[in-house]
Amino acid sequence: MDLHRSRAGLVVGVVMLPIGFCMVLSGLTGSTLRLVGGLIFGGLVMLVGTAGIVEAVRPFRFHIGFDGLTVRTAGLNRLLPWAEIDHLVLDQQPPGLSDKRMPSPLLLLVPAARSTLDLPLTHRSPWDDRPCLVLLDVHDVREKTDQVAAALARYGGSRFTDHRQIVRQRFDSARFPVEARGYDRAAVDAVVQKGREALRSEDFLGRLGAKAEVELALAELPLVAHGYDRVRVDVFLRDLSAALGRFEEGEEESG
Repeated sequence: MDLHRSRAGLVVGVVMLPIGFCMVLSGLTGSTLRLVGGLIFGGLVMLVGTAGIVEAVRPFRFHIGFDGLTVRTAGLNRLLPWAEIDHLVLDQQPPGLSDKRMPSPLLLLVPAARSTLDLPLTHRSPWDDRPCLVLLDVHDVREKTDQVAAALARYGGSRFTDHRQIVRQRFDSARFPVEARGYDRAAVDAVVQKGREALRSEDFLGRLGAKAEVELALAELPLVAHGYDRVRVDVFLRDLSAALGRFEEGEEESG
């Protein structure tokens, strides 16, 4: 399976270059302040547009096949045979409150001991915390994330882990014991189901909205006779909230 570079950067560049050029021309016909503003802001817009076009036309290849991965990206331009790959992990980071869209899924490569890969391993695998290389930012290609995952699973076999599925399965399999006085089961089931659905989605606002509802439920779930165990539900909902949206660094460490 061949992956193809996204055209988003090219489209942005083609749009922004003439806008920046017009801003510069507009500054030339006005006062000194307008001239300076036009040159600065117009130049910045043109710079961003040029960067988008350069990135879009930069040589790129990513082929997933029986022999391994043939790549021309991430500082590589060669075949990575499966024997050189110990593990591939597809990781989806949760959105932070400062993010304006869902972070892109990343394909991480943990090299095998016999690998001749000599690039710096700047990340850690969410699967086992081993050093790894970011091989692909999935938003940079036209194929959908699930299509990429299916191809990697087909050809990579046990070398590939879709960490998104691990996270989802963790929350799909939860069961709560019932105690004499606990949380209303219908209320818990409703908020858990909404959180699970949001976790499967790449809708940024939907995930943040579900996170807010989960945190509100933690403070307001009604108590009833023969309800769900409160300690188990509280732990589960805190973990679900953390998966839906990244906490501030200090809060993560304190949890």
